[in-house]
Amino acid sequence: NQTLAPTRTNKSTHDTKHTHTYTTKTTIIMACWTCVDQGTFGVIATCGKFDRFAPPGCHVIIPCVGTANVGTISTRIQSLDVSVETKTLDNVFVNIIISTQYQVLQDPSRMFDAFYKLTDSKGQIRSYIFDVVRSTVPRIKLDDVFTSKEEIAMEVKNMLAKSMEEFGYNIISTLVTDIAPDPKVKNAMNEINAAQRQRVAAKDRAEAEKIMVVKAAEADAESKYLSGTGMARQRQAIINGLRDSVVNFQKEVDGISSKDVMEMMMMTQYFDTMKEVGTQGGNSTIFVPSGPAAVADASAAIRAGLMQGNAAVAAMQR
Repeated sequence: NQTLAPTRTNKSTHDTKHTHTYTTKTTIIMACWTCVDQGTFGVIATCGKFDRFAPPGCHVIIPCVGTANVGTISTRIQSLDVSVETKTLDNVFVNIIISTQYQVLQDPSRMFDAFYKLTDSKGQIRSYIFDVVRSTVPRIKLDDVFTSKEEIAMEVKNMLAKSMEEFGYNIISTLVTDIAPDPKVKNAMNEINAAQRQRVAAKDRAEAEKIMVVKAAEADAESKYLSGTGMARQRQAIINGLRDSVVNFQKEVDGISSKDVMEMMMMTQYFDTMKEVGTQGGNSTIFVPSGPAAVADASAAIRAGLMQGNAAVAAMQR
């Protein structure tokens, strides 16, 4: 902007020349533009003092009056993974990975605290996680650490939520994503588990073999019972047949006693047995006397056996 102000001066009353003087005034205004990305807020300060938060979009700042964009603060959900090495109650070192999701509270006063009160938010969260994990896990045995993941995560979340709220951060969730003991300890745990499973498997195999043996014994006993029953019925049938044969033979032939008939039938059975032994395949070789004297000896042996049997029956009847 220019303003012209003419002035007229007289150097002398006798001077016919006139001099005109013009004064020029200039005002220059300098302005800059700044763009804030979506999901973030720009921090505008004037002469180093906080002025306001700039939402996403395009904004005008005037550097000549000390206005500047001193930084940005993100309102997105952020994630931080922290690996903590600690000792359990049974003196086993283990690495626990804690994953924390957090976000800046979208309130001007809370965003002010998040930007100006805390220099390193991730470092602060990491320190709290170390403190909570190393004070909680040493009270738990290694086997119980795996089953207490939810309790450990809840302890960490409660501590972080209580501490980080002062700095304008909201702790959304905390998860125990991994528990990694020393490789030697892991191998030992696997071997213990394998040994326990082998012991259970051996017990089951023994029970199965026991059942098989018992069932086999029961089957053998049942088989022998049925075989004995069949043999007894067979012998009973033979006795009935012999009795009928003796009675019929005595009726048809006079002068022959039942004893003579039995001896003759026993000899017939003897020869039938010899025939079966000789005609069946796969039998072992059997040497038996076959002369007339041998037949007489067999008849005498059968007779003696019958006499002994009769004597025994008589003795039992007495």
